[in-house]
Amino acid sequence: PWFEVGRTTLLKEMGLAYRQLEAEGFRLPVLEISAKYFRPALYDDTITIVTRLPEKPVLRIRLEYEVRRGDELLASGCSVHAFIDRAGRPVRPPPSAVAVFTSAFKSATG
Repeated sequence: PWFEVGRTTLLKEMGLAYRQLEAEGFRLPVLEISAKYFRPALYDDTITIVTRLPEKPVLRIRLEYEVRRGDELLASGCSVHAFIDRAGRPVRPPPSAVAVFTSAFKSATG
């Protein structure tokens, strides 16, 4: 669930709200997920989720995650997603998503 929170927050901060994608008829199901746990989170801990999009998505989106309590790394992982339409068929990302990703990676590289 923390990876999901990190993913939806990152996309929203980039200007691509998941609700907007759904309204346009797109979904981003999880194709792969992996996690490595180092330390447990404890009740009432303040947790930070660091989410990265390491490469510009084309057909699939790969995200990397870190779950932290302060400077302490509790877990890390990654997930891979693909765009599908309402019928569940794989599709190319919508123009709105392509524009957001292009802008994000253009500003990241200079």
